[in-house]
Amino acid sequence: MKNATKLSSWIFAAALLCSSISYGDSKVEGDDPEFDDLPSPEFQYVKNKRFVPNEWLGVEAKIKVQLSPEPKSKTLGSMVVKWFVAVKNPEKSGTFLLLTKTVNHVNIPLNEDVYTSVYLSPNSIRLLTGSARGGKNAVEYVGYEVIVDGVTKEASTNKGKVGWWKTESPKIVASDSVPLLAKSETPFAPFWWDRYAEVKPEKNWSLLRYAFSSISTLTQYGRLPKHRRSEHRLSAHQHGCFRYL
Repeated sequence: MKNATKLSSWIFAAALLCSSISYGDSKVEGDDPEFDDLPSPEFQYVKNKRFVPNEWLGVEAKIKVQLSPEPKSKTLGSMVVKWFVAVKNPEKSGTFLLLTKTVNHVNIPLNEDVYTSVYLSPNSIRLLTGSARGGKNAVEYVGYEVIVDGVTKEASTNKGKVGWWKTESPKIVASDSVPLLAKSETPFAPFWWDRYAEVKPEKNWSLLRYAFSSISTLTQYGRLPKHRRSEHRLSAHQHGCFRYL
């Protein structure tokens, strides 16, 4: 019984994590995305090791968020930015690889310019160009969407028509062979902190998976009634948690 109570607490906590918060009317203004090469950062106050810095590709866009009514916190709790980057396909001239990345931002200040960004590592650039430098020369199109409360509030592109990433074309093929990275996944994570919107840490669902496997085990050995097992699974299903398991 004690184990069943503990599992109930885990499932309730998971349900809270999966729930969403609704905000007032929101308005997002965004500039066209820009991209440039960035040398790998060097850190002081650590033992020096000799190396030749390679270059990362940094992609960013400036945005400003407004809410009505404006909360006392003057903060938007969360928003999603979806990035779309078309790079030249090294295997077939005249075609492109479509790279995508979803970045979850939290605690976004209102009425202030903040930046959202993604990156390509030097090794990814080498894979595309044969060199760990000059990654911006491999980029053809960059676009993004800003989503608040499940609604797209802003979208922009460096060239072409907004939404080109949704148009089917034999020249653009989706690929995950070259990963786009959020700022928090790069050595630039601690730099220019106040310039960029805060990135939400990735959730670790291992405990939740363990909870559900434990429910099955407890049911098998008669420690958790079957009707209780159904209640727990239904609760998680209603909050959309099963898509992570």
